[in-house]
Amino acid sequence: MIPHARLPIKPAHSARFKPLAGARVLSVALNLPGPMALARLRAFGAEVHKIEPPAGDPMRSMCAPLYRAMHQGVVVHALDLKSASGQAGLQALLRPSDLLITSFRPAALARLGMGARHLARAYPRLSVISIVGQGGHRAHVPGHDLTYQAQANLLDGARLPATLLADMTGALLTVEAAMGAVLHSRHDGRGVRLQVALADAAAYAAVPRHAGLTSPGGLLGGALPNYAVYACRDGLVAIAALEPHFAAALAEAAGGSTHKAIARWCKAHNASELQAVAMARDLPLDAWVHAAP
Repeated sequence: MIPHARLPIKPAHSARFKPLAGARVLSVALNLPGPMALARLRAFGAEVHKIEPPAGDPMRSMCAPLYRAMHQGVVVHALDLKSASGQAGLQALLRPSDLLITSFRPAALARLGMGARHLARAYPRLSVISIVGQGGHRAHVPGHDLTYQAQANLLDGARLPATLLADMTGALLTVEAAMGAVLHSRHDGRGVRLQVALADAAAYAAVPRHAGLTSPGGLLGGALPNYAVYACRDGLVAIAALEPHFAAALAEAAGGSTHKAIARWCKAHNASELQAVAMARDLPLDAWVHAAP
């Protein structure tokens, strides 16, 4: 497991690049997309606060290192929003905020004092980004990353996906929406209401597959010998020699340009040897030791 301090959850930019300096963000979004977006907004200079229920964010028990990484520098407030004192605390945090991020379904938001009409009337300068599972009239339908990836046809048979693609893409779309909302509010003086649907995020990530580019047998889905994963002597090797000069260099190193020739070449070398060849010949290749299950 990667130590939490090394988890790449923040943008890679100069520490002096703070376009959201002066903006205050409040989040009531739990689990992964909201906190991941909040971490990136903080890296862009925003002052960030988060409300958690008394029992805490479920992500803390699911993956403590990830929770800690996402909440570095976040001011966390434990509030029971179903109580009068919790509601008072919510209103006190909303008043100075420029942006609110939520991840509850619409009916739950209304019950917790964050219905769209109430917020628009009480806090006209507040922008709201609502993270939902599905957009429009289906915002009340339950689901999670796995179901949204299934809807987008991103699953490989019955195998669980390697990462939470809908959640992670949804976090980036939330940051995009948040930055746009802050810019709009600074220019117009009024907040906006935007919705980020995780099902749409998965569909966005799946565009190359739906276009046929990465579908099974597609150009980047197995048709090209020089864009594939092969077995090597002690592991696996990913090759992405797409451009003609890379393809030519690969064919020269492998002694051929067919699937069979490249597979034979990979199998004759171990991962470290292939990495050395990649460095020497400037090849887009990554090999790693892979233990048999």
